[in-house]
This record gives sequence, structure tokens and C-alpha cells, in this order.
Amino acid sequence: MAVAEYVELGGGKAIGRAHDLGPGGTVQEVALSGLRGRGGAGFPTGRKWETVHAAHAAGSETYAVCNAAEGEPGTFKDRSIIRRNPFQVLEGLAVAAFAVGARQAFVGLKDTFSREAGLLRDALEELRAAGIAGDIPIEVVEGPDAYLLGEETGLLEAIEGNAPLPRLLPPYLHGLFAQTPQIGLSGAGPVRHAREWRPPDAYSASNPTLVNNVETLANVPAILVEGPEWHRGLGTEQSPGIQVCTVVGDVRRPGVGEVEMGTPLAEVIDRVGGGVHPKRRVKAVLSGVANPVLTADQLETPVSYEGMEAAGSGLGAAGFVVYDDTTDMVEVARVVSRFLHVESCGQCPACKLGTEEITGLLDRVAAGAAEDDDVERIGARLRTVTDGNRCYLPVQEQVVIASLLRAFPEDFARALEGTPVRLRGLPIAKLADLAGGVATYDERQAHKRPDWTYANP
Repeated sequence: MAVAEYVELGGGKAIGRAHDLGPGGTVQEVALSGLRGRGGAGFPTGRKWETVHAAHAAGSETYAVCNAAEGEPGTFKDRSIIRRNPFQVLEGLAVAAFAVGARQAFVGLKDTFSREAGLLRDALEELRAAGIAGDIPIEVVEGPDAYLLGEETGLLEAIEGNAPLPRLLPPYLHGLFAQTPQIGLSGAGPVRHAREWRPPDAYSASNPTLVNNVETLANVPAILVEGPEWHRGLGTEQSPGIQVCTVVGDVRRPGVGEVEMGTPLAEVIDRVGGGVHPKRRVKAVLSGVANPVLTADQLETPVSYEGMEAAGSGLGAAGFVVYDDTTDMVEVARVVSRFLHVESCGQCPACKLGTEEITGLLDRVAAGAAEDDDVERIGARLRTVTDGNRCYLPVQEQVVIASLLRAFPEDFARALEGTPVRLRGLPIAKLADLAGGVATYDERQAHKRPDWTYANP
């Protein structure tokens, strides 16, 4: 798609509409739409914007960031959106930056997303040439291929030129290039941007920063052009709008597709992923590795924030990994636990050491060589793995592994009785590509070590 086609389809109007409304009016339109963040937490987007807008109005320097560093297993929606229409994402970011009075805006993504980075940079140049990129400078920044790059404070660290180590304070309290006190390992290291042009007296500021996900920002142009009532007319009362879902795993046609919020999970699996293979049935579904597992009797759960919560799980980034009845869930547990252990940054000892021990114990259970107290030891570690945590990763370990133990006791019982798990060689479903009904998983992930290096680069 070229910018001329984007404009022909109605693009480019949102930034003008934002200037007509003014920053406060733009924030109000987004708030009235009921848009919720599509990055995983589902936080009301308008409320985020209001907080940073108010900080700017009170005299703070502010920034805006598009989080395009998706790495949640089973998710490919953000890269699909960028590939299809990078202009819409960038216009949404331009509107957001204007609304919160940002000094500068950034798109942060992984250096392995070279195709998407190129599309964004080309689209940005075309938007600038067409005069619809807004007045606030936007820069595309690439960071390391780490799971925690997608954590919003880790992304801020990477934009500043540091390792993506999560901070204690959220971006609206401790934003980009902030020099207010920040306890812990993060914040050390060179600052790569902004010191060339920022005045010395600005270094004492906390610089509240707005961080929104790709899909969230891609919704903004249509909301401004069509109006908040239009967006409220889609989906459910608590989850308005359309959700872009990814469905991978034991399905016939892995894919990415739009569904209206509130669509039953079974229908999403069929429409987006083609359903499971003949003579197979769904055994379990994971919404990434951030939420408790859903079982076969929960497939009518509405795909909405409130629907997934009522089922005891969560919507997350709407990346669904489907497992059929050939899967032993002990293997799923060990694969998930290893992923989280390897991707843990090590700032919180309870997290790094806890995920390590849980992974080792699950390996032993899967081998049919468990000791009598291994399940108790797993439970003890799950209770303490979140001690002193500064990000959500150890909570994920706690909720996902505990849910698998509760939901599939028969699988664990067989292994504990000494029957080794027949391993399928399950990938963690970290997607390197997804196109034409074929999911390509990141083969390097199996060789990644806990210090973020690779045994076989």
C-alpha cells in the first residue's frame, strides 16, 4: 500500500480532525469510544491519555511510544497490521502524540522485525511528504530480540539505548529520558537520544510517557473520523470494538483475523484458524503465556475482557495457542516454564531462581523420574516466585503453571507414577512469521540461554 491508496481509503483525516478538536477534545473522543488497550492489559486507552495529557498541561515534558515489540507466544497481530497498513498505525501515533503534547514520539520494535521496521520507515517518509505525519517528530527504534522488550518500561529502556530491563515505576510516572530517582539496575547505561537537543534544566523531570500497542493506535484514526459512538456500537458494552486475533497450534490453518468482541472462542478458532484437524478435538487453549489455561468445556467463552475473566482466564493480546487431544499438558507446562525462565531478566532473584527450579522439576516429572516431594516443591516455588517482582513475568509463571496443574491432574499423575511423557517437541509458539496459513516458529528460542545468549546462534 502506498500513501495515495491510504488517503483514497479515507486515511489522513484523523490528524486534521485532532487539530480541529484540540488536545483535550481528542482525548475526550478516545475516552468516549471505550477503546481498551490491545497489548494485553485492556486498560482504558482514554484514561491513559488523560493522565499524560494532564501532566503536560501541568508543565511536564511528555513523550509518546508505539509498542510494536510483540513477543507473546501465539501472537502475530501487530506485525500483520503493520504489514497491511503501517500508515494507519503511524497516524494513530501522530494523533496520540498531539493529544498528550509529546515532544517526540517513537515506535519501538525488535531488530528481528526488519521487514516491519522498513515498512514503518518508508510509510513515515511518505506521510511526511504528504503532510499528514503531524508536527511531532517520530522515530523508529529497534531493540534486542527479548521477550521483555514488549514490557512497556523495558521498551523505554531500550529506546534510551539500554538493555530492556523493566523499571519499578510505570511510564506515566517515570518516562523517557527521566532523571528522577529510579531504584534498581535499570536506568544505568548510555542515553542514546535527546541529549543533543534537550536543555540541562529538563533533566530533573519525570517526563510522563504514553505507551500504546500497535493495534490500539491503529484503532484511533477510525474513532476520530467515524466518532466514538461508531466504535461503541461494535463488540460488547465493556469491550467495545473489533479484536485482531491470532490462532496457532494444532489447527488446520494458523492465521490472523478480525472478530467482533464477544465472539465465542470456538468460533474464533474455526474462523481464524480453520478449526482442529479431522478426528481431533480441542484439549486446551492458552491465551499467550500470561493467563490461566482454558479447557475444552470452556470453548463457548466470549472473546472479550469480561468474558475471558469470567472464565478464569484473560484475553491478553488475543493470541490463542490451541492444543488437541494428542498433547500431554506436562510438556506444555515445561515448555512454558522454560520460556519464562530464559526470558526473565534476573533483576528479581525470586523470579529467576524460582522459574529455574520449577523448570528443572517439570523436566524431571516429564522424564518419569519425579521424587515424592517434587509437586510440593513446585507449589512452594510458585508461591514465592513473585516476591519483589517489578514486572508481570513471574506472575505469568505462577498463574499459567498452577492452572495447568489444576486443570490436567491426570496428565501429571501419569508422569508422577513413573510414565515418561511422550514428547511431541512442542515449540513455544514464538512466531517468526505467519502467512498463507503457515506458522513459522522461532527455532532459535530452543537454544536461548538464561543470560539471553544462544547455544547455537
